[in-house]
Amino acid sequence: GALSMSNNKLYVGNLAYSVRDQDLQDAFGAYGQVQSAKVMMDRDTGRSKGFGFVEMESDADAQSAINGLKAVAAATVVVAPAVAVVKAAAATVVAAAAVAVVKAVVAVTAVAVAATDRQPAFAS
Repeated sequence: GALSMSNNKLYVGNLAYSVRDQDLQDAFGAYGQVQSAKVMMDRDTGRSKGFGFVEMESDADAQSAINGLKAVAAATVVVAPAVAVVKAAAATVVAAAAVAVVKAVVAVTAVAVAATDRQPAFAS
């Protein structure tokens, strides 16, 4: 039904900027019936945003697409259930912020240490 949290809608990330709807349609069509395939485009520039969504006919088709494409494009293209990605994105933002803070602290510490190293050593 329309309200069910189905997993047949997939988020496809890390796409080459040249990838278009038809390319997604073709790639996912190898694993089942594709209901829709959409690369998200930037309205202002007309360029691809590098990610899109593919809706498969069934959860089973979606799962076989995830499994199949993981094998083919493990290092490049990210394919995951759209519902999971939204949750993961929220978590990633928090993680990224924490990493930025840690890096900032490390940078400040490094500067302090460098300044201390430059003090002339007193000869005894």
